[in-house]
Amino acid sequence: MMKITNIKQQVKRTDRYSVFVDGKYSFSLSENELLNQRLASGMELDERQLKELKEASGNDKAYGNALRYVAMRPRSQWELEAYLKRKGVEEPVAEVIIERLQRVGLLDDLAFARAWVANRRLLKATSVRKLKLELKQKRLSESIIEQVMREDETDERDALRQLVAKKRGRYSDDIKLMQYLARQGFKYDDITSVMHEKDD
Repeated sequence: MMKITNIKQQVKRTDRYSVFVDGKYSFSLSENELLNQRLASGMELDERQLKELKEASGNDKAYGNALRYVAMRPRSQWELEAYLKRKGVEEPVAEVIIERLQRVGLLDDLAFARAWVANRRLLKATSVRKLKLELKQKRLSESIIEQVMREDETDERDALRQLVAKKRGRYSDDIKLMQYLARQGFKYDDITSVMHEKDD
């Protein structure tokens, strides 16, 4: 049998605790996981228990990293899946992490899509087509994309007018400006209509 000889709070990561077995560092756990495992100095462990605790330590660390990743800014589920894959987290563990974060409301594709659209609307005039493309690139489902676009009350032509007013001075002729607007995803009919408004 082996014995837990010390449990010390880490200096750099104060939310984690180093666990020493037979006088040597063995693994670390978050405060929550430490309480879940009910570990204490003096506790005896066999080989199987130590192996399970080391596994729990790896999973716990992966969850902590995922928690920080989604706390930095909203993420889509696909973004988190890609992040966990890059970190070498095994699929069954990744699924548990995703489920835990969804349960506490920190991973929500619909909320992410709403925040994305609101943010883009705030920053610049963007076409519906371009917004849909951006959301598709985040691997959001068609039903979520359709829902958030239905909820978006921005007038496409108003957004286009703002962009024309902003960019007109940068383009030497209307053809180049129209090409730019088309690249931004605005419809040809809307572009010509708004451009003619400016000419009236």
